[in-house]
Amino acid sequence: MAMGRTLRCGVIGTGHFADVCHIPELQAHPHAEVVAIAGGRARAQALAKKYGIADVHDDYRELCARDDIDAVTIVTRTVDHRSQALAAFDRGKHVFCEKPLGLDLQQAREMTRAAHASGRLHHVGFVFRYNLGVRELRRRVVNGDIGPPFLLRVQYDNWDGLTRDWRAGWVDQRALAGAGVLFHLGTHLFDLAAHVLGPIESAIGFTHLVPRTRPDAAGTAVMVETEDLFAAWLRLANGAYGQIFGSRTTPSFTQNGHLEVVGPRGALKAALSRGAWDYLKRSCPEAPEWVDVPLPIEAADKKPHSLGFMMHSFVDACLRGASDADVDGTFDAGLAAQHAMAALIDSETQRRWVRLSEL
Repeated sequence: MAMGRTLRCGVIGTGHFADVCHIPELQAHPHAEVVAIAGGRARAQALAKKYGIADVHDDYRELCARDDIDAVTIVTRTVDHRSQALAAFDRGKHVFCEKPLGLDLQQAREMTRAAHASGRLHHVGFVFRYNLGVRELRRRVVNGDIGPPFLLRVQYDNWDGLTRDWRAGWVDQRALAGAGVLFHLGTHLFDLAAHVLGPIESAIGFTHLVPRTRPDAAGTAVMVETEDLFAAWLRLANGAYGQIFGSRTTPSFTQNGHLEVVGPRGALKAALSRGAWDYLKRSCPEAPEWVDVPLPIEAADKKPHSLGFMMHSFVDACLRGASDADVDGTFDAGLAAQHAMAALIDSETQRRWVRLSEL
């Protein structure tokens, strides 16, 4: 598919993130159009009216079967990802899937095999990769600005899961989500470790659930089943170590979260958000105070600009016929993150470092 054509897209899913990210950002690309949406009838019709989408489908398989759709984006519950991605690849569509890929490592492997067999483009919703600070951090690390990195630290936590107005949803049900904070935040953080420093070799860590019930959207009290926080240590293939902490039940260590990479000549720290906070700072042994590193002007706009960068990069990749290896996360990256999380889960039971090659 050559640049200059219009990429005709179908969106599977009608939740909040379809409304604030997938649909509007695809529509904002000058060479993309959302022509159909699949999901619950009432919600799908409301979104179709809001964004001028021509067709609504109750069944995602009908959307995938259309010959006039080039690409499909999946923004649904984790339990639905596998069947929807396989249906889209089977009908020759490019696929963008939200993270995590699947409920477990086996599903992620099956989805990645299908992606390769299809010959189509495949991306995962790793939005933090598109932060301007993260992109510049990675460039500087690759270029050797801080010397050979020996430590990566990631911290991302907040009180959200314990606030009075917090409502339980599908993410809190293990059968629908697979896991809690580990999958739905951790997959971003494990991906960043591999994206910046290379393959993860082994992992050890723990997860924790704060026992409680919370009302769901209908006001019914339900038991929270998925973990609220996790901590992990990683060994990377290049000899570096990683330290990752993610939580929805602890006070924020910094505004939102951050990624830090340390080498013998200094350290770099980037913000983790959808773009509303986007910075890069540097410290070194001779001048330990963190100082700002200049970034493009969009970094200061206080808007979630990374959402647009991510969806537009998928469109550009489909039109170009190749992903951008410097920023895009393919299903292979999604599988790698799920592999590392599976090692952490095993390590908690076995109380030892678990090599990914064992799984």
